[in-house]
Amino acid sequence: MNNEVYSFALKSTLQEIQNICPDVSNSFIFKDGKILAKDETTPEKDINHTIDAFDSITEKADLIGGLEAVTIQGANGRVNIACMNDFYLTTVSSKEADEKYVNTLTRILIPIVIRLIEKIHPALPEDGTFTTVEPEPVEDEVAEEVAEDSESDLPAEETAPTEDEEERFAPEVDPEPLLPEAPVTQLIVENLGGLLVPSDTVRIDNEVIAQWNDLYGDKKLHEVNLETLSGKTTRCKFKPMKNSKQTGKGVIGIPEKIQLTLETSKGELVMVKPIVE
Repeated sequence: MNNEVYSFALKSTLQEIQNICPDVSNSFIFKDGKILAKDETTPEKDINHTIDAFDSITEKADLIGGLEAVTIQGANGRVNIACMNDFYLTTVSSKEADEKYVNTLTRILIPIVIRLIEKIHPALPEDGTFTTVEPEPVEDEVAEEVAEDSESDLPAEETAPTEDEEERFAPEVDPEPLLPEAPVTQLIVENLGGLLVPSDTVRIDNEVIAQWNDLYGDKKLHEVNLETLSGKTTRCKFKPMKNSKQTGKGVIGIPEKIQLTLETSKGELVMVKPIVE
């Protein structure tokens, strides 16, 4: 696995984290003193200063068995450096940021992306190059023989097809265009409860529902399929979030009954897929 693949995937993930959680103003990932990925707003000079300072701290931490994470709390926000799969993720967030929400988001998304890259990206040979096998040229005599046979099989004169032949060989026309494949969206579980809340219906981020409506137009969507990272699945009804403050946060409100079915809880990830019929 080369660093370019990691860098591209991790940079995209950092951008998605900041899109989901605007309270995270800066983020970058480094390993062995080298920058692997960063957001578009953080200057590289500041990142190098942070890495140097972190290296100085880790040298002094050898006596206590190494260093897994560092959090610096300031008047206007906090800086957090956490170890994940031999990488170090650094996030800078405002003081209004929900620390538990940010930690849950980053500690789940980054390892998932790394595991997916390692599974789907083909391994390169040791020298980093692929070899191609050139096809063997066809012998001249064989090529001439094939050409002669092809010419002898051609009809002497083409004739117009009859009406029956036109009907028989007419291409089939689909009655309606094929629908695009239903997208899968990862959302963070939030508790959903109350006296009038139905136990068989989840509440989904309004932006996600808007994307589905743009994709399927007049098709009516009433149900979704939920799946946890451990493979537990269920099918249920859905409605948009009532609280406008949760729009764009990438969350899904799930009643206690459905959470028990999926064996999941608040703060965990579920994969959501609309059911199109």
